Amino acid sequence: MDSDFVNLTAENLFNEHLCCIIRSKKPHPGINAKRQWLSDRLTEGHVFRKLNAKATVFIEYAPLETAWVPIIGDNYYYLYCLWVSGSHKAKGYGKSLMAYCLADAKQKGKSGICMLGAKKQKSWLSDQSFVKTYGFEVVDTTDNGYELLALSFDGTTPKFAPNVKKQLIKNQELTIYYDMQCPYIYQSIEMIKQYCEMNDVPLSLIQVDTLQKAKELPCVFNNWAVFYKGVFETVNLLDMTYLKRILKK
Repeated sequence: MDSDFVNLTAENLFNEHLCCIIRSKKPHPGINAKRQWLSDRLTEGHVFRKLNAKATVFIEYAPLETAWVPIIGDNYYYLYCLWVSGSHKAKGYGKSLMAYCLADAKQKGKSGICMLGAKKQKSWLSDQSFVKTYGFEVVDTTDNGYELLALSFDGTTPKFAPNVKKQLIKNQELTIYYDMQCPYIYQSIEMIKQYCEMNDVPLSLIQVDTLQKAKELPCVFNNWAVFYKGVFETVNLLDMTYLKRILKK
């Protein structure tokens, strides 16, 4: 079954189909941005493994030390995303991808694997009930219901960086921290920009474009974080309904 999958490399990155946005026939700026972001990450041990088909079936993880998240720990992998969607569900692909990640971690002598979760499953985070079947456990929490899940091989555990617990910033405007890792980010930013311009809503967009910026963020982050009136709201990408709901606060 391993032959069904392909890992992105410097050689194939610009030819392989990137799984998230598959209905776009013409070049998609979000996908182009993701390719560029990935090309800088692959040299850091970042892994993007996907089904060898036009499908949303992939896993994406990286050494925690170079993962763009405000989580600290030694010798861990950070799992950004494990996604199997549509007609590809219930075919064992998720298990195959997880088995690959586990084997890779063990072969490289890692201490474990961790990922961002929440008390209540959130739509832009990987399925935590699935990873819990592998023994992932909650090792750290925030006051607003986010959790750090970890599968430890040696008893050590990672934790949220102390700055994550702040969840407050001085800026009172709608403020979004983002990087270019997810192809959906580009279109989400464009939609929010347009809405805020048309409705005179002050907006601060802060691109997280270095590892240091990611590690120092004042909240949890998987590639996106929203603040309003100085308070952290969500790591979920926003649609119009969600955006309006936040702005009513």
